[in-house]
Amino acid sequence: MTEARDLQDFLDTIRAQTNFFDGDVPVTIARAPGRLDVMGGIADYSGSLVLQRPIAEATFVALQTTDQPAIEVMSVRPEAAGEPRYFRASLAKLAPAGKPLTYTQVREFFPNDSGHHWAAYVVGAFVVLMRERQVRFPGGVKILISSSVPEGKGVASSAALEVASMQAIVSAFRISLDPHAMALLCQKVENLVAGAPCGVMDQMTAVLGTEDALLALLCQPAELQVPIRVPTDIAFWGLDSGERHAVGGTSYELVRAGAFMGLRIIGDQDRWKGYLANITISDFERDFLHRLPEEITGQEFLSRYSSTSDAVTRVRPTCTYRVRRATAHPVYERHRAEEFRERLAGSPSEEQWTSLGELMYQSHASYSACGLGSPATDMIVDLVRKEGPDQGLYGARVTGGGSGGTVAILGRADAASAIDRVRNRYRNATGYEPLLFSGASKGAASFGSLSVSL
Repeated sequence: MTEARDLQDFLDTIRAQTNFFDGDVPVTIARAPGRLDVMGGIADYSGSLVLQRPIAEATFVALQTTDQPAIEVMSVRPEAAGEPRYFRASLAKLAPAGKPLTYTQVREFFPNDSGHHWAAYVVGAFVVLMRERQVRFPGGVKILISSSVPEGKGVASSAALEVASMQAIVSAFRISLDPHAMALLCQKVENLVAGAPCGVMDQMTAVLGTEDALLALLCQPAELQVPIRVPTDIAFWGLDSGERHAVGGTSYELVRAGAFMGLRIIGDQDRWKGYLANITISDFERDFLHRLPEEITGQEFLSRYSSTSDAVTRVRPTCTYRVRRATAHPVYERHRAEEFRERLAGSPSEEQWTSLGELMYQSHASYSACGLGSPATDMIVDLVRKEGPDQGLYGARVTGGGSGGTVAILGRADAASAIDRVRNRYRNATGYEPLLFSGASKGAASFGSLSVSL
């Protein structure tokens, strides 16, 4: 079993770090997977239904309590060359006189261009617990991290790190926190400490995902729905494009801000409960599409409408926003996601799988229209199209925040040879050896935590 092998590998990694942990004190171990975004993606912040698959790759965290008032974090990747990454934060600096710093103050510890921004996703969990749950830590910790979830590939490496860290913390300190609340607090870590304007689907999948189903989440703001069982005769894969994806990247921020600008222009937010995804396609096309500018500068928008309702992005006066397309995307994407769920749960047939694939292709085209496509992800999608249903591949789409990262692929469970051809042709065309994500695993809530003596 992959999880058991990964756990044993992590235990070996812990024991190899003989100078980090105190051999007389047990460590608490937690695990959280990355995720493959099957449908929904960037429409999460606009209230869409999203369908997510927890992947086999995961982040492990080992935490040991100490008497020292500090958080020491070491991140190791056994397969990677170079020294482990290390960061140390004083609890006295994070909470002087017992009062935690504001999120703005904490973000100054972790600038995006620094070599230790990665630690924000770990240390931020302590800050969020102090601020949101009034937790006071009696001592410090040592934390060791090892992850097989690659960074910058669009498979939620940051959420896996946040969730595994939070699970280890609440287990070690016996903090009462239900899984749903844990995911929401982890989103605060990403938004308010790490400064990345993500929705909540990544954290929910890392906490609550299951091996045999797609997690179904209505992001209003985080309503879990019945998971969608994945039939045994189909499979999902993720193929890494090699183009680095970042949720905090300019393109993603422009599209997210553009969607909230569109919501502000449409107005009457109470009618839609504040979510674009609640607008039907017919209402949108009849009443709102013509009112939205194709493009508008931030300066012009601010002069007319002052602001948006989004708390994690700001409208930049010097930027130009594709408001119409950014606003349209979640309206149509929710419809695609709802239809995908209905068809996946229906009677299995070749026609059903082909229709699911077509919904993925439509979603991919909509990403590109928003400005979140890329030549590399387009190439992978085109290669999947060329294989087609005759070879067992039905559809593909860029995932997560787009602009590179990983492409999700739907096919028959026996289509591994077609996937290999896509991978080989992509490698031959680009010179890049793409990572392939296959298989699934359970979320952090199902894994729980382990206490291990060294």
